[in-house]
Amino acid sequence: MEFGLGTTIVISILKTLVLVYDIVSLPFYFVLQKPWEKWMKTSVWSKHQIPGNVFSPLVRVDDDNTEPPLQGVKTVDELFRSSVKRYGTTKCFGTREVRGSEEEVQQDGKIFKKLILGVYKWMTYEEADKKVELTGKGLMAVGIRPRQNVVIFAETRVEWMITAQACLRFNIPVVTLYSTLGEDGIIHGVNETEATHIITSQELLNRLKKVIDEMPSVNHIIYMEALEDPDLNGFPSSVNIRPFSEIEELGHKADPELTGEVPGPDDIAIIMYTSGSTGVPKGVMITHSNVVATANGFATVTAGFSNNELFMAYLPLAHVFELAAENFFLAKGVPIGYSSPHTMTDKSTAIKSGCKGDASLLKPTIILAVPLILDRIRKSVTEVAEGKGDFSKAFFRFAIKYKVWWIMRGFDTPLLNTIVFKKVRELIGGRLKYVASGGAPLSPDTHNFIRATLSKIVIQGYGLTETAAGATSMALDDCSTGRVGAPLMRCYIRLEDWEEGDYHKTDYPNPRGEIIVGGDTVTKGYYKNEPLTKECFQEEKGIRWFFTGDIGEVYPDGTIKIIDRKKDLIKLQFGEYISLGKVETELKTSTLLDNICAYGDSFESYLVALVVPNRNQLQQLAKTLHKDHLSFSDMCQDSEIVAAVQKALVDHGKKACLQRVEIPTKVKLVTEEWIPDTGLVTAAFKLRRKIIQNYYRCDIETMYGRISNGISKSA
Repeated sequence: MEFGLGTTIVISILKTLVLVYDIVSLPFYFVLQKPWEKWMKTSVWSKHQIPGNVFSPLVRVDDDNTEPPLQGVKTVDELFRSSVKRYGTTKCFGTREVRGSEEEVQQDGKIFKKLILGVYKWMTYEEADKKVELTGKGLMAVGIRPRQNVVIFAETRVEWMITAQACLRFNIPVVTLYSTLGEDGIIHGVNETEATHIITSQELLNRLKKVIDEMPSVNHIIYMEALEDPDLNGFPSSVNIRPFSEIEELGHKADPELTGEVPGPDDIAIIMYTSGSTGVPKGVMITHSNVVATANGFATVTAGFSNNELFMAYLPLAHVFELAAENFFLAKGVPIGYSSPHTMTDKSTAIKSGCKGDASLLKPTIILAVPLILDRIRKSVTEVAEGKGDFSKAFFRFAIKYKVWWIMRGFDTPLLNTIVFKKVRELIGGRLKYVASGGAPLSPDTHNFIRATLSKIVIQGYGLTETAAGATSMALDDCSTGRVGAPLMRCYIRLEDWEEGDYHKTDYPNPRGEIIVGGDTVTKGYYKNEPLTKECFQEEKGIRWFFTGDIGEVYPDGTIKIIDRKKDLIKLQFGEYISLGKVETELKTSTLLDNICAYGDSFESYLVALVVPNRNQLQQLAKTLHKDHLSFSDMCQDSEIVAAVQKALVDHGKKACLQRVEIPTKVKLVTEEWIPDTGLVTAAFKLRRKIIQNYYRCDIETMYGRISNGISKSA
């Protein structure tokens, strides 16, 4: 990039001043941060049995000599009750009061519902415990009994967690359904579990109304209230519908003999339906001991956490990552403030102008995120910073690179934090200390960007619904990128050769293969699906193992990198194997696009891609071609604009070191937004690859030249 002489001189002076400031401050860093302790510390990860033996499972070296942090806790209820004893009068759950709402028409004609919100109100652990007890008794008063499945179909909110804790206290299994699940998925989950009671939100009543006739077992619906009166017309008279607020009242009046049943560690706590990236959602049977094992694993990695932290919850509680994390934070006494993607920041879509977003009030120190959210933060911040001219663009890039250099060596950059990154951190309240990413691999560029701008500590973990979210996690002081850490406490990781992908345990310099997870976090299997359970789970010498389908590479320090996935591997016409996931992860870092789905046909010699363009970036690109007068839809169909996007992706792919055959030869710009509500991505924003391919089948056929002007060439 070329700049004028004046701009170059000013940037050089600023770089020098920042460097001088940091060098002068270096002695204070050594005294206050003691980085040598990090440099001298030996790894807590190693091979089990014989170091370096690739045929032996990975496990923490201190597993045999270390007691689990939650010693004596065997069930989710015991976990919560023990926290009530330790943290009784401290903050537990926080929620914002909704005082009103109004509709606001946007420039593009869309109508957004804007909320008028109050401050956060908190309940203590003791107050939450009383609500859990009364809610449990109230649920039993309306006919629910121990070991009888109950469905929670709602967005993340405090009532969700209160209900779950109440059910688990009385040994009532909780069936979780994503609020964005399609109608077929809702029907399947309810009918397969034969649930009679559904706990939902008022906003989702209309969706249930459409499918209630296809769920004959349901006789009760309990809804969490909103401001407006609900429309209950259209439900069959056989279904009893009541507001959630009545449940606690019923708990006060409940028969004292409705005591429920004390759960055991092997009892099913959760039947969690995956959002289903392929096929029909599967119900995973998660036991009480699985949840506790994951909490123990998280507690070992985050030994430095205290109840002075504050967690902002907004990811779906129907996702195992969020559910496991919230139970862990309850165990650690960390207050949980509830939010949503629509109210998180001052600029969120449901926040009324002039009203503060949730993060501005909560000022959290910990958040969870999936990579797509972090990618979007990176792109939006970069777009704003670089949109202020060449000087701003150059200095911002220098600041990111410079800070990452110091972070990798155990230090910080206070001056840059103040003059460059302060406004970015204030987007999430200004106090953020920890970001945990899961659900998919996080690109190294985004990982380092979030470290530099939002939180110095960004850790990746690896887990699945089938392992109750527990498998591996980076240590808090791990400065690497692209890896997911090493095994959690009492978790085992081993590799199996995968011949088709040419991955072997004996590969040099690092062993590679399919990741097999074993230990206490591995679940019972799939609900009412014994054949698939036998295919994916095995018992061996007292250890339960799950075959993940993910391909990993193990480094000498025992940390793991996810490098491929069996289902994402395709073979092109001339025998080249391509990892679609790898291609998408690299290309998704381009600021030009918000999402991408690559596709390869074994009868063709090249990849194609469906691209969700970033509207602002596409507008800027169109402006350079003198086509910014076009509508967004017309831009996506304009051949010159499509060709320019294709060229930009080729250049980006080369910079990311993708091979020529890995870069899509043709692209289709799509106008649809890929969000969970559309069914094209899961609640964790993973691509639902088969559904996307079916939805855009004609576009794919056109890119391969098999359809011309809507007419098949084979017709």
